[in-house]
Amino acid sequence: MQALWKREGVSNNTLMVIEYEGSIEPERIERALARFLDVCPWPAARLRRPFPWGALHWAAGARAMRQTPPVRRQRLDTPEALHAELEAELNAPIDPRREPPLRFAIFDGLGDPAGTQSALVVTWFHPLMDPRGAQNLLAHLEHLDESGEREPWGGVPPAFVTEPDPRPLRERGRLGRSSQRYMRALVPEPPVSPGSGLTSPGRARFEQFSFLGDDPGLGGARSTREICWRLALVGRTMADLWQRRGLPDVPFLVPLSVDLRPKGEPGATFGNVLAFHFARFKPSATADVDGLARRLRSQMADALRDGQIDANAVAMEFLKYRPLSLMLRDLPGTARRETFSFNCADLGDFPPALEKLLGRRVINAYHAPSVLPRPGVGVFFNRCGINNNLVVSWIEGAMRADEVTRIIETIREGMGWRLAR
Repeated sequence: MQALWKREGVSNNTLMVIEYEGSIEPERIERALARFLDVCPWPAARLRRPFPWGALHWAAGARAMRQTPPVRRQRLDTPEALHAELEAELNAPIDPRREPPLRFAIFDGLGDPAGTQSALVVTWFHPLMDPRGAQNLLAHLEHLDESGEREPWGGVPPAFVTEPDPRPLRERGRLGRSSQRYMRALVPEPPVSPGSGLTSPGRARFEQFSFLGDDPGLGGARSTREICWRLALVGRTMADLWQRRGLPDVPFLVPLSVDLRPKGEPGATFGNVLAFHFARFKPSATADVDGLARRLRSQMADALRDGQIDANAVAMEFLKYRPLSLMLRDLPGTARRETFSFNCADLGDFPPALEKLLGRRVINAYHAPSVLPRPGVGVFFNRCGINNNLVVSWIEGAMRADEVTRIIETIREGMGWRLAR
C-alpha cells in the first residue's frame, strides 16, 4: 500500500519506545547487536527482488559484510524535544534496499531535572517485523547482554523466522485463490476515510498518553480489554468524526491483525507472522458499543470458522511473487487510493520478562507506527505494567490536532481511565 504514495515519499516507519530509569551506553547495544548478527542476519538485510520476476525477499551477505544497524545518542532538555525527535524518526523513511531496515536511538534526560530517565527508540521499516517481533528482538538483545562471555542460548539459538507452510502447493494455491476472491468481493464500494480526497499529505504525527484504571467487566463476563469491544468504542468515536465532517454512511472497513504465533511462546521475530480479518460496520451502527462488539465478535468467529483468516495468511505468502501493481488489485478501492477507513490494533501487554532491559528498569513502553495518508488515522492500544497506553497516529492534512484530541478524550472516557501523568 505504501507504493500508492511512492511519489509523495510517504514513510513506512514504525517506532517502539521504551522509557527506563538511568541511561544505557550505546556501546552496550552495539555489542549485543554485533553478537546477534553472528547468529541472525536479518537486522543487516536488504530488500531484494530478482529481475524481472521473483520473490520479494530479505537478503543478507556473509557475516563480514553485515553492517550493524546504527545506534545514536542524544541528550534532550524537555519532553517536547523528545516528542519532536520521535516524530522526526517517523518521518525519516528507511530505504530497505539501500540501508539496514532498523536503527536505534538513545535519548537521555527527558526533561527530568535529575536526568534519571531515558528512552530507547527502535525505528524499523514496518514489513521487517511486527511490534511483537520488535519485543522479541529486544528480549534477544537482553539475553545476549546478560550472557556475557557465555555461549548464548546454550549454543542453540531460537528460530527467528517462521517455518515454511508444510502443506502441498496445490492446497495452498486453492486457499490463496479463495482469499483473493474474498478480498475482491469484500465491500461493494471503496471505503471512506478522513484522508479521502487527500493528494498532498503532510507529515506523520502521533500523540501518546498513559492512563490508569482497571478495565470494568462487560456483563460480568467479558473485559473491555478485548479487541472487538475496543474497536466498537473506536468505531463510535470515528462515527462522531464522520458526522462532524458530513461524511457518508458507507460501511467502515478496518483490518484487524491475528497473531499466528503459538500461544504462550515468543515465536518468530522477523517476517510476517500476522493474518488479517476485515471488520465491516456502518457508522450509523455504532451507538450501542456493547451490541456492536457482539456483532464484531460474531464476524470474527465466522471468519475463523470459514477458514478466511487461514486463507489470508496463505495468500499473503503468495503476494511476494507478484509485482506491486498486481498486489494492489486484490485490495478494494486501491484504484482510487482508498484502502481502509481507519487503523486499529491492540498490542496487549509488554512482556513482563522485559521489566528490566540492558540492566535498567523499564518504566513504560509503547508502539507508534506511521499511517498512510488514506486512511490518515490509526488508534493503537497496549499495556505496560500499570500503564494503559493509547497512541493516535495521523497524517497532517487528513486530521487536525483538535480532532485527535477529541478522539483521545472520547476513548479515555469510554474506557473509564484517568491520566497517569
